[in-house]
Amino acid sequence: MEPMIQFAVRRIFSAIPVLFAVIFVTFVLARIIPGDPCKSILGEKATQQVCEKFTRDFGLDKPIPVQFGIYMGRILQGDLGNSIRFGRPITLMLAERLPLTTELGLSAMILAIIVGIPAGIISALRRNSAVDVTTMVGANVGVSMPIFFLGLLLIYFFAVILKDTPFSLPPSGRLSPGVSSRPFFEVFDWGITRDSPNYTFYRYIASHYMFNSLITRDFVTLWDAIKHMILPATALSTIPLSIIARMTRSSMLEVLDKEYVRTAYAKGLQDRTVIMRHAFRSALLPVVTITGLQLGGVLGGAVLTETIFGLSGVGLSLFEAITSRDFPVIQGFTLIITVIYVFFNLVVDLSYAYLDPRIRLD
Repeated sequence: MEPMIQFAVRRIFSAIPVLFAVIFVTFVLARIIPGDPCKSILGEKATQQVCEKFTRDFGLDKPIPVQFGIYMGRILQGDLGNSIRFGRPITLMLAERLPLTTELGLSAMILAIIVGIPAGIISALRRNSAVDVTTMVGANVGVSMPIFFLGLLLIYFFAVILKDTPFSLPPSGRLSPGVSSRPFFEVFDWGITRDSPNYTFYRYIASHYMFNSLITRDFVTLWDAIKHMILPATALSTIPLSIIARMTRSSMLEVLDKEYVRTAYAKGLQDRTVIMRHAFRSALLPVVTITGLQLGGVLGGAVLTETIFGLSGVGLSLFEAITSRDFPVIQGFTLIITVIYVFFNLVVDLSYAYLDPRIRLD
């Protein structure tokens, strides 16, 4: 077996204990935190008899180890259960809510990468200059500023102060009133209905409004979806952008002092060739690592961002589930977030091994 494949298999198997630990900790913590699910969902006026029936119906009267065993059995069968609050399957709720969080997270990370890496490179090349100082001060402010505070500032500036100007941006929601995203399978007349076996999957894909509008060439909806995503993506990208910029600067400064970089300059190579082909490629390894780690911060920050901007994604749904003690939603959504985080960390590990073949043999 090729070393790269062996490396990938080891990383995949090492992720299994992580997933199990997250499932177990989330399951236990959801049940020991203060609060009665019956009172939270049915209201404070729910009688004792009603709450006893509620507890029996949802299996909450059983010991926690028994509940956990039943839950693990369902997960192994691909069943995340039903929401206590809404009575709907968790998989269907994920198909409706996850696309927004995916678009938000990807938009934030793309913005953080395309701004943070060039800013770090320029800052390193102009060390101790006004550009360097300004960039690092901005990075420190970005890391220090809470998402909820920055989000409110952006809403106030772009939706209130700049209201009725060409620079105004929507403060909340995903699409403007009267604008809708028609699913691609309806536009292309694929004959898929709610009764079709794969309807949930196709609906999940179509719920990525920017992607759906792009492939259906609905540019009005595409632009409207982008405008609604600018403010939340900017607020969510600030911290990872700042960290990526600082890490890129630090890595570049370390590499620029290497002998092979000075040799490349001495050979008369163009600055662009030396910087991008020799210096940046060597400095890329820690940047890739920190970028992958920031994905977890983006997923965690989505809870606050979606709450502030009124976006009905996984983050807002998870927040509402915690406040209402909707255990299946808390467990299902946390599991999916963990799977996404583990997957992207696996991608980072594989890219790390690709960039530095020595890692495959460790």
